[in-house]
Amino acid sequence: MLRDIFDHPSATGAAVIAAKTAIVYLFLIIGLRWLGKRELGQMSLYDFVMVVILGNAVQNSMLGTDTTLGGGLVAALVLLLMNRGFNQLIRGSRRFEHLLVGDPVLIVHDGKVLADRLKSNGITREQLTAALREHGYEKPEDVHLAVLEVDGTISVVPTGAPVHRTKRHFKQLRLP
Repeated sequence: MLRDIFDHPSATGAAVIAAKTAIVYLFLIIGLRWLGKRELGQMSLYDFVMVVILGNAVQNSMLGTDTTLGGGLVAALVLLLMNRGFNQLIRGSRRFEHLLVGDPVLIVHDGKVLADRLKSNGITREQLTAALREHGYEKPEDVHLAVLEVDGTISVVPTGAPVHRTKRHFKQLRLP
């Protein structure tokens, strides 16, 4: 069956379509996870175009020449089942959640921008200041904490605001 998937582009059948779809799904999960949080939470026009083209690009690798309704339904069913399975893995295991989703990242602490964390997560200073403005703050000095969340958004806690701190909170954010 693996030989059919990789060597014979004209191979058809529900099992072949299901296997190809599963491989493409895993490849895209790994690839999109590799891109990082910023790509998911702050999608630009070129990011959106990339996602649309990605969908079109992988369609042929999943379905090959099978453009039937049945072939499309098999691919859709595999994608839905794999997505549900990944969601259950994430909910059931902190280890898988960390691997597939990641952890929030502290990018401003007590008014100081953590430049190394911005850089490692693909966030520019301009994007940070734009996020601060969205929350009503002009500069990092007005902020106690700014956190790049796992969904790519930036949450902000102003200076002087009470913060509920738990052991897990400190472990996840890795305060400087």
